[in-house]
Amino acid sequence: MHHLYNDPWYVEVNMDSAAIVWPLFNSLQAFWPGLQVLAGDIDPAIRTHTAFFSVWKRYGFTPEGFNLATLSVQHGQKSYPLRPELIESTYWLYKATRDARYLDVGRDIVASLQYGARCPCGYCHISDVENHKREDHMESFFLAETVKYLWLLFDLAVGPDNLVENGPYKYIFSTEGHLFPATPQISLLQEHCSYFGAYCSHGNLKEDPCASDKSADSQETNGNRVSEGRVRTEFPLDSSSFESSPVSGLIKGLCTGLTHAQKYGISYPASVDAPSEDDSAKQNDNVAQGHAVVVFSDQIANQSLSGDSNDDNVKESSEMESEREPERDPSQS
Repeated sequence: MHHLYNDPWYVEVNMDSAAIVWPLFNSLQAFWPGLQVLAGDIDPAIRTHTAFFSVWKRYGFTPEGFNLATLSVQHGQKSYPLRPELIESTYWLYKATRDARYLDVGRDIVASLQYGARCPCGYCHISDVENHKREDHMESFFLAETVKYLWLLFDLAVGPDNLVENGPYKYIFSTEGHLFPATPQISLLQEHCSYFGAYCSHGNLKEDPCASDKSADSQETNGNRVSEGRVRTEFPLDSSSFESSPVSGLIKGLCTGLTHAQKYGISYPASVDAPSEDDSAKQNDNVAQGHAVVVFSDQIANQSLSGDSNDDNVKESSEMESEREPERDPSQS
């Protein structure tokens, strides 16, 4: 903000002297107002976004480079490869301000894409924003980011009834527009079994043990109690790695205390309680306590346990007698 910001534009400067070396608006800069919104700098974000969108209004698209000295498209940077950065900032500004003008911006962007970039099999790369010459090419980020941010913009205008705005988890957008839930799959070291995938704290091990290799000992690491041992992940993480890693590092584990619906934020209708796995396991253990495997018919299976135990004694005694009986010589028969 001190060396690059020339309200409302940003320029490129010499890294040693901070002297301006390139008065150019690059289309990738359009992500910056959205980042400013996340940092709380709303006013400069509004002014910069307005300047960036004026370039879009002038050509119908943003060129890869716009010369701020000549106020014209930079030579050799006339294309628009369906980039999402300006739309991303539009979404964040609308989310922060609820100003309807950003819906108008989104409408103009959709109109430009529909009438200038629409092709029989998708949306075409614009090779020259001045004459709207199209090229038979569509980048994958058009679907992953450009269209996604447009959808989020207009869906938010209708209401927050979607997974991103009102879902069970908070989401982090990657630089490529991918949505990572803050839970269940990623969590911080100091978090515990309330998050699926978190490294469980020592206090939860007694009531809700996790599917990870841990010893009974524990130690203090940066003011947080963590258990020694390894988490069952693709990479072994012993206690020494916890000591050398910062608390804010991401540790992947597996906690078994949550249901499938809680793990993935899915709501299921109420259903009749089914017998738990522990009860069924106990029943299987009772059946498997005999000395030999015996196949029962339906009638025998319905008999009482006492009757079954008597039958087992008879079967075992008969088997022992048959083992003591000598084998007959075939020549004597």
